[in-house]
Amino acid sequence: MNVIVIMLDSLRPDHLGFYGNNWIQTPNLDAFAQESIIFERAYAEGLPTLPVRTTLFTGKYTLMSRGWQPLETNDITLAEILWSNYYDTALITDTAPMHRPHMAYERGFNFVRFIRGQVSDPYVIDPNINVDLSKWNPKNYLTERDRKDFIQYLKNRYYWKNEEDHFIARVVKVGIKWLEERIEEGKRDRLFLWLDCFDPHEPWDPPEEYYRLYEPKDFDELPIINPSIHGERGGFIENFTEEEIRHIRAQYAGEVTLVDKWIGIFLEKIKELDIWGNSLIILLSDHGEPLGEHGIIRKVRPWPYEELSRIVLVIHHPDGIGRGRRIKTFIQTTDIFPTILDFLEISDYRENGSKRFLRQEGISLKPLIEGEVEDIRNYAIAGHYKRSWSIRNENYSLYLWSLEKTPYTFGYGIIEEKEKNTLEFYKVNRTYIPSKPNKWRIGEEPERDNIIDRNKDVACELELLLRRELLKIL
Repeated sequence: MNVIVIMLDSLRPDHLGFYGNNWIQTPNLDAFAQESIIFERAYAEGLPTLPVRTTLFTGKYTLMSRGWQPLETNDITLAEILWSNYYDTALITDTAPMHRPHMAYERGFNFVRFIRGQVSDPYVIDPNINVDLSKWNPKNYLTERDRKDFIQYLKNRYYWKNEEDHFIARVVKVGIKWLEERIEEGKRDRLFLWLDCFDPHEPWDPPEEYYRLYEPKDFDELPIINPSIHGERGGFIENFTEEEIRHIRAQYAGEVTLVDKWIGIFLEKIKELDIWGNSLIILLSDHGEPLGEHGIIRKVRPWPYEELSRIVLVIHHPDGIGRGRRIKTFIQTTDIFPTILDFLEISDYRENGSKRFLRQEGISLKPLIEGEVEDIRNYAIAGHYKRSWSIRNENYSLYLWSLEKTPYTFGYGIIEEKEKNTLEFYKVNRTYIPSKPNKWRIGEEPERDNIIDRNKDVACELELLLRRELLKIL
């Protein structure tokens, strides 16, 4: 059996048709979901980008042990395990943070291709390129730091000519080429491909025809594709007009539709190459993205609300097992690692000629997919290392973080233990889906009814459960 993982960064489930969205066009992902199993309550455990990938690559919880950092020397990665079991392994990605020095996410992959230029990646350094910022809304760069990063991104895309120059297209084309070369070599089995796409992460910069599908008709201002998040004005919705917020959401929606097209091309190629029938295909996102909910746009606060911590998760079994089912039990990112190994019937790896057995922290989803069980857990945790913690069950979500104004620093600058915790308790409203972008209003959000003062007993019960779970994964 082959394993193909398609990672999409910052993709919100509520922006896909098969999760209930009715205004964003995602026909290819919707079609894939119809042939697969949809997990409706999947959550990232340790946020954001790199901690999630650490969990996916190692099967380990990170929330209580590490933040934004390289893989550790004693980590045994999924790719290393499959490589030691004679799989041909490949990592193809444009996720810039994975390419930073010493991160080591390429460990265990026979073939590695980093596609450069996302966000502030110092890729194009030609001093003769002059970026004209007058074409862009100043709210893309409110601080000198954001201005520098934005200019670097515009330099990285300076030579783009058409849609195929966009990052998602380039990642998919390299992935297709790798698969084609394996097939030409006669390899149709024991392939492991991790296709890690940074889109639809900001900058939300789709071709104009995608963005125009969702743009409010009355918006005629300069574009905002990368809302500034630093400084006192960065990232808070009071610093944007309602029209600007709708515009930003339209840019994101256009990016989602662009991603849908190219992932559709990739999935069709898998069928064309005749490996669809022996490939386990996992489509997921690392986290979502705040788009005005709870007063913020982008990740300017370490608040693991529904719009950030809930992820896309769809699994296609080559034999069609579970096709069309929707799984409602809570799933964590730690579960992907043991699920893959369980389907491949791998329980050990080779190191220096000796067999080593694996200690797994997540729960395999194989019994769920095969219909042997209906539930594996009745709650999920999420948060940021030493900055925020949360737990959610069928009815409620409990949030704890160190200070209301705690900045979002990806785990580098942690909060000291002596600082006083504040507590927020929110009832979950899972039915919130905006019908059209031009009807979305400032202030709407999935979780907004703070009832901690009215129901402290339930809050205390959830906090006790959360602390017990966090102690387990220390």
